[in-house]
Amino acid sequence: MAEASVTPALKVAAAQYPLDPPASWHEYRLKIERWVAEAAGQEARLLVFPEYFSLELSAIFGAEVARSLPDSLAKLQRCLADFLALFRELAQTHRLHICAGSFPVQVDDGYHNRAYFFWPTGYCDFQEKLQMTRFESEEWGVTAGSGLKVFATDFGKVAINVCYDAEFPLLARRQVEQGADLILVPSCTDTLAGYHRVRIGCQARALENQCFVIQAPTVGDCPWSAAMDKNVGAAGVYTPVDYGFPANGLLARGELNKPQWVYAEIVLADIDRIRREGQVFNYRDWPAQTRHLRD
Repeated sequence: MAEASVTPALKVAAAQYPLDPPASWHEYRLKIERWVAEAAGQEARLLVFPEYFSLELSAIFGAEVARSLPDSLAKLQRCLADFLALFRELAQTHRLHICAGSFPVQVDDGYHNRAYFFWPTGYCDFQEKLQMTRFESEEWGVTAGSGLKVFATDFGKVAINVCYDAEFPLLARRQVEQGADLILVPSCTDTLAGYHRVRIGCQARALENQCFVIQAPTVGDCPWSAAMDKNVGAAGVYTPVDYGFPANGLLARGELNKPQWVYAEIVLADIDRIRREGQVFNYRDWPAQTRHLRD
């Protein structure tokens, strides 16, 4: 009798990423190469970097630029092509999928916060942030992007909710309805309350959609940066709360504010199983809400 096939686990890595003031592009490149090589050396196949972690690049233009938010955003545009080329190269070299956090990209109406996703082939796409925080809209001039995407990979379908977006359930719901079993949440929060808001959002999305959610934050104080002066958070990998998963829905979490990779192994096939055989059917029963509201 043939043995039943076993779906392999996917090892994921979520960065608790510290922002440093690189003196040059070369110095920045070496740092990113070290981080990616470390995770690849631990056999992680999917890497998630934080929201706005790209803003440490403003330091290469000097202290005055880094201390000015408008100048930081404007000068950063000179680095976009090199930033994309670097992550494309690393994804190809290490045969990885990488969510390269987010990069504020200049568009006609200001800036859009784009989270780029890279495949091992070097191909990349992006998900724009859709819900703006007060700080982004009132002080940064970062405006809402458009469109919800789902990315097909050889291990399953992946979606991205950029930080604050994870606090709004209909966004993730649309993506899981389009096949996403894993949602990536690059985040950047400057208070403990902000971190917990995003974390609670991540866990709620995992619960109600019966899916995996991975959060990756920036960490540490950066007095040299006008944009990123304080960063509070811990990376986490969240799951459905049901048979075969952690009782609290927490698969892995890092030490608060400590620079590190947080690793976990997930089996995306378990999502289909739990949606069919779970104690509860949060994913299946979602449409019942609208029926009850009509009654």
